[in-house]
Amino acid sequence: MEFLADGNHTAVTEFILLGLTDDPVLRVFLFIVILGIYMVTVSGNLSIVLLISGSSQLHHPMYFFLSQLAFADMGYSSSVTPNMLVNLLVERNTISYLGCGIQLGTAAFFGTMECFVLATMAYDRFVAICSPLLYAMKMSTRVCVQLLAAAYVCGFLNASSFTLSFFSFVFCGPNRINHFFCDFVPLIELSCSDVSVYILVSSISVSTVIVTTVI
Repeated sequence: MEFLADGNHTAVTEFILLGLTDDPVLRVFLFIVILGIYMVTVSGNLSIVLLISGSSQLHHPMYFFLSQLAFADMGYSSSVTPNMLVNLLVERNTISYLGCGIQLGTAAFFGTMECFVLATMAYDRFVAICSPLLYAMKMSTRVCVQLLAAAYVCGFLNASSFTLSFFSFVFCGPNRINHFFCDFVPLIELSCSDVSVYILVSSISVSTVIVTTVI
């Protein structure tokens, strides 16, 4: 821990997000475009969730998983986009150390959950096509809830690996993140501690998610 003993190093309490561009005209254009896309995304996904939950005719496994996919997509978009929009409006966008960790963990959670819900939807269609007579039994309410719970748990575990790694990093130098949100790779580049173990853990976690959902 010799780097902490050096008086020239100061513990980082906030980060500066450099964003997408410094061109003021392009920033305004991107703000309008991204805001429009974000509003359509949130309103569309929210409409899907409300429609499926409010209509008894849509209380089937396919629509149940579709509503959860819409929820995950809405959560993933909301974990990144609002801060990115702020970054396009202000000259110097900062995010606290805690806020950066929360943003990283939230994005990892909803992103992982979305992957597992998509895989679950693929399995649901596989059962419906290959075993139509046994579909009601194989995709019962209990099974659907268990599959969804597994998606939540896997999302939590993957997000925990990234979040715990982030809070284990030591930041004692530059705090300018060359990105529009707190992503894992730019944070690794800013850390002044040994991150080899955390890179290995996060790589294993991501690889497990990819392999499991593809299979």
